[in-house]
Amino acid sequence: MMKEGLIYTSTVNVTEENCAQSVGSGSLMVFATPSLAAVMENAAMMAVADCLPEDSTTVGGEISIKHLRPSAVGEVVSATAKLVQVDGRRLVYELSASDSKGVIGEGTHTRFIVNIEKFMSKL
Repeated sequence: MMKEGLIYTSTVNVTEENCAQSVGSGSLMVFATPSLAAVMENAAMMAVADCLPEDSTTVGGEISIKHLRPSAVGEVVSATAKLVQVDGRRLVYELSASDSKGVIGEGTHTRFIVNIEKFMSKL
């Protein structure tokens, strides 16, 4: 059942491929902000995945994050999403992320429940 309080944590290893220099968001070999956003979105998606009908999924609509501290290649980043509001098809999450040295990011994220076939027909 879809209810506030659902929580999920996704993890990712920091590799050269998800660093700022490689993804084009910066010039340093540190975990990229777009990579941080992606792992946070993944946690939000997974937090409710088991509660959705088979023909539905969620899509991201808005994300606001602060990338507070860099993470080096070799670190493991864990991102946690907590569902804090359910408003019909609109889902709002609180986000946080950390590595072995502590908190590296925080923010909020809004996703929407969609019917897969109907959503894809809009392409």
